[in-house]
Amino acid sequence: MLGGLTGFKDSQGSDWGEQMLNTVASQTIRHLFTKSESVEVFVRCYPSSKLLQGSIDSFKMGGRGLIIRKDFFVEEMSFETDAVSIDFSSVLSGKLRLKQPTQAIAQVVLTQDGINQAFNAELVKKRLINLSEPTLTELSDGEPVSFTDVQVELLPNNRLKIFAKADLNNGELVPLNMTVKVGIERRRKVSFKSPEIDLESVPEEQREISETLCTVLAKILDNMVDLDRFDLDGVKMRLNRLETEGQKLIFSGYAEIERIPRT
Repeated sequence: MLGGLTGFKDSQGSDWGEQMLNTVASQTIRHLFTKSESVEVFVRCYPSSKLLQGSIDSFKMGGRGLIIRKDFFVEEMSFETDAVSIDFSSVLSGKLRLKQPTQAIAQVVLTQDGINQAFNAELVKKRLINLSEPTLTELSDGEPVSFTDVQVELLPNNRLKIFAKADLNNGELVPLNMTVKVGIERRRKVSFKSPEIDLESVPEEQREISETLCTVLAKILDNMVDLDRFDLDGVKMRLNRLETEGQKLIFSGYAEIERIPRT
């Protein structure tokens, strides 16, 4: 039977062993996401007999319209490995297990709409509401302060326009408007630096407090996006580059895959 799996070709010349592995891998990876528009996996192994020893030449995954942890929308995600060692017996039981860790080249594409949706996620909102650090409570007579209605506009040259409101818990809402530069630190953290605060659209009596609140919000955002908080079980993302392109934010780097995450 095993010889047939790795030696029989269909009418397109595809190997049944590769087909089975593609199917199992696609099903395994698809279940990692809350929702997915499409997930495709392409495995290459030549000669096909190497599959019996768990050796494959390359592994590619491409996904579109992915929802991670119910709230985070990813327009596109892809990764590609070189040679990978897998447990072939796990494939026969409909699962996918690595014999040893591997690395994959990775790319993630976020959209402006997807980023704005993420600000409504509980994981993000809890870091923006009911804040009681002294810098804020000095402005609100000791009351906790919340940042709400956060909206992002992607700009060329890795810049973001950020609009928000600060609720001082005293009936006063302060409009915030600034532009920041986004970058990468330590290959895992997205930084928000060099805020340029725009006070033109802010009422004159609120401009001083708006400027202070913009500076605080920029610092909060700068400490918020650490990829280790979003890692899938057994997979760590590391970034080499990011760039804004129209209404998309594109990350490229690599994934350290210790094991195929549990579904």
